[in-house]
Amino acid sequence: MSNTISLIFIIIGVIFDLFGCIGLIRLPDVYNRLQSATKSVTLGTCSILFGLFIKYGFTATGIKALIAIPLLFFVSTVAAHALVRGSYIFGTKLWDKTIIDDYKDVQK
Repeated sequence: MSNTISLIFIIIGVIFDLFGCIGLIRLPDVYNRLQSATKSVTLGTCSILFGLFIKYGFTATGIKALIAIPLLFFVSTVAAHALVRGSYIFGTKLWDKTIIDDYKDVQK
């Protein structure tokens, strides 16, 4: 039973990672691509790690996978924010159809 549940979480994670990779290829600018990579790939990788935790339980591998989940949520969001902020400061152009520019007022 736990093998089936862990396999379901791993498959869901792989699907989210696949959608994130497709978003990296198809989206128009660096800001949209980072948003796709941060949200879907983080959720997919955390789902895979949770599936590993269910499979291995409270062993060394399972505990490491469980510890990596909140660390990944924190690090990926902070890193994506830093990359977007740096790209904006460097002068990377927004997509032509972008409506809202939140950093315009902050950048002085």
